[in-house]
Amino acid sequence: MRIAIIVPTLDEQSGIEATLDALQPLRAAGHRVLVADGQSADATAALAGPLADRVLVAARGRARQMNAGAAAADAGALLFLHADTRLPAGAAAAIADALASQGHAWGRFDVEIAGRSRWLPIVALLMNIRSRLTGVATGDQAMFMTRAAFDAVGGFPDWPLMEDIGMSRALKRLSRPAALRLRVVTAGRRWDRDGALRTIGRMWWLRLRFFLGAKPERLAASYTTIR
Repeated sequence: MRIAIIVPTLDEQSGIEATLDALQPLRAAGHRVLVADGQSADATAALAGPLADRVLVAARGRARQMNAGAAAADAGALLFLHADTRLPAGAAAAIADALASQGHAWGRFDVEIAGRSRWLPIVALLMNIRSRLTGVATGDQAMFMTRAAFDAVGGFPDWPLMEDIGMSRALKRLSRPAALRLRVVTAGRRWDRDGALRTIGRMWWLRLRFFLGAKPERLAASYTTIR
């Protein structure tokens, strides 16, 4: 199963080369890497060009960028990878097995958060447990799905945040997610910058308001730094 790895970016020049370098063995194996750039003000797109099969300039917004990348992808499976996240060894085989052999329409990886705070292993553990119990994935967990599943739900909802939760809800109508125990490693940049406990509190407050019916646009206006 060929996989299109879609990487949404915005002003990621400091780390995009390392992210894409790590994906070169997958390109060599026949998978495709597409960068969907949200009109970065820095050199992200130029640096990504030699290391990706295609660099797209898309309307800013993670959901819009991921949808634009998916529209340009020619593969049976789609993997959405944040620019500060690294895949584990064996990721492509695990995705193929989950989608083909196990019959899931979609799935995600467990996550490990790399950063300075001693709270980050606990944060990651709770994220993985919550995801396994609820069947809801976050973007940090490198969501993947069949092309047919993506098309069936119409892509990510055009929201300024919580698009991963909206997508999970839609995909759950097709199947339970494959909850892979292989771990992606994501950078704990916002936890290091704002403090782990403070960031956890803000994220949980946003999610609570969302589940109580607050619109993503209103949440984004009240707390723009969550992205």
